[in-house]
Amino acid sequence: MNYPNRIVKTYKNPLSHKNRGMDLEDEINLSNDYYLEKDIALIFKKPTPIGVTNVSYSPKGKIIERAYFKEPSTLDYNGLYRGKYIEFEAKVTQNKTSFPLANIHAHQIKHIESVLKHQGIVFLLIKMNDIVYLLKGDDFLNYKNTHERKSIDYDFIKEMGFVIPYGLTPPLDYLRTVNYIYFKEDIYGEIETT
Repeated sequence: MNYPNRIVKTYKNPLSHKNRGMDLEDEINLSNDYYLEKDIALIFKKPTPIGVTNVSYSPKGKIIERAYFKEPSTLDYNGLYRGKYIEFEAKVTQNKTSFPLANIHAHQIKHIESVLKHQGIVFLLIKMNDIVYLLKGDDFLNYKNTHERKSIDYDFIKEMGFVIPYGLTPPLDYLRTVNYIYFKEDIYGEIETT
């Protein structure tokens, strides 16, 4: 940008992996708001359980000064859809060729197994190469249990995952794909699998 007196300022944002999944979460949250408003589903982002140890007070209210994570969180989202319990994790990777298994923690894997055991719907939404894929929980577990790799190959995600279509309302219509996979119906037409 050119400023008066020929002053040139440049801005470089430092590379941070902290919020790389926020765009995906924003899209999911807006979609969930749409599903709730249209009475399609009740799906919510689960808060991370924290314990507060130190609080101060200001004219604007309480300020948490010190807190800790009470327990590991399970998956990002849960709720009800068409009479079924639904839960999923949303992940973004900048890796172009594979999805690191380290992105899904041991307690989350155990939780995926538990949801499947109780016949709930569980999956991962993985944003990779600017495409969002739905990977079923049982396909994820099958890959993890039968491969020695520390990551899921992108070819496997393209083969076994389902592309989630982008739209205006909702912005990320993942329930369309859930209908196709779990309820064997597609009210919109053909679902793209690759």
